[in-house]
Amino acid sequence: MFLKIKKNLGIYMEHNGLEKQRLVPVTSNFLLNLDHISELSFYTIKELKIRYDLEGHEFELPINTRVIHMQMSYLYASHKDHVKSNDQVVERQYYKLYFFPENVEPYEELRGAIEEKVANL
Repeated sequence: MFLKIKKNLGIYMEHNGLEKQRLVPVTSNFLLNLDHISELSFYTIKELKIRYDLEGHEFELPINTRVIHMQMSYLYASHKDHVKSNDQVVERQYYKLYFFPENVEPYEELRGAIEEKVANL
C-alpha cells in the first residue's frame, strides 16, 4: 500500500536529505510505500522546539504539533566509511511529517489509513 502525501495541506517534512533541523513545507504530491517502512511512530510535541526553513530562518514548532515518524528499511540506507577505523555506519532514511495544531484533519486521516493496516494486540 502507498501513502499519498498531498501538497498544500499545511504539512511540513524533515528527512535525511536536508540539513539537521530543517523543515520544508510539502509543495508537491509524493507517495511512500508502506511496505518499505520498518518503524513507525506517532507522537505529539510537548515543548516548544526551534527549526529552520531552507533559507535558515528560525521558526517555532508549536506545542501540540503532531508528528508521524517513518524510519525506512535497510534497502533505503546509505553507508559511510570511517577512514580511521574502517567501520561502516549505516544511516537509514527517515521521514518526519509535522502537522501543526490547527491542521489536525490531515494527520487524523493519514494516521487512520496507517492504523487500518496494523494489527493492534
